[in-house]
Amino acid sequence: MIDSHCHFDFPDFDQDRELIWEQCRQLGVAALVIPGVYPEQWSVARLHSETLANVYFAVGLHPWWLDKVQQLGSIAELMRGELEHPRCIAIGECGLDKVIAAPFDWQKQAFEQQLALACERNKPLIIHVRKSHAETLALLKHAQPQKGGVIHGFSGSLEIAEAYWKLGFYLGVGGTITYERASKTRQAIAAMPLEALVLETDAPDMPLQGKQGERNSPLYLPEVGQALADLKQLPLTDIIQQTTDNSCRLFSIEM
Repeated sequence: MIDSHCHFDFPDFDQDRELIWEQCRQLGVAALVIPGVYPEQWSVARLHSETLANVYFAVGLHPWWLDKVQQLGSIAELMRGELEHPRCIAIGECGLDKVIAAPFDWQKQAFEQQLALACERNKPLIIHVRKSHAETLALLKHAQPQKGGVIHGFSGSLEIAEAYWKLGFYLGVGGTITYERASKTRQAIAAMPLEALVLETDAPDMPLQGKQGERNSPLYLPEVGQALADLKQLPLTDIIQQTTDNSCRLFSIEM
């Protein structure tokens, strides 16, 4: 299995990161992708990718961290340097979020810059979307990034899921599908082809049903896989093989 989205560099894991990763490998979690959220964090993610086997990282400016950047114009240049690193496999986490205070026009400007860089460097994108599917789809249709990407923590209808998949974007499947109340998302994921899905935890966030209030962990990726197997009524082995193949194809990871 591959955890396609895990904030394993966050301080929540500083006390037991190496132990957790060893346990993950024993459970069959073979690789992990750390998304980028703001420039000062990229070097931390890079360091963990260099010291932990089969850990990769991305560089991105997350809309939640826009206030950490004074000049958006310099972000692309900073990213270009990091993208030379052999374990830097994507651009993101970037995207749009209508629930936060950051001005939406500023979010769009940052997102458009990262879309342009993904097109320039032919890199996949890791995209955060909240209450802004229409705007995100419009920007993706305009930019047409050839390597596509993943819609992290997908939450939405089957119609929206199909629109992303048509544009070459996988859907990130995490703890959300373990909640019965997330019926729309569960129905969409159940109806989508397995070829369109990748597994993720978003740890330390997005806890699974029954683990609310606890630190989420990449150790729980097998439980996400089992939840997807139950939802799609498929053997877990099929889920593991196809989602792993999908992540390897998306991020050009060799297992």
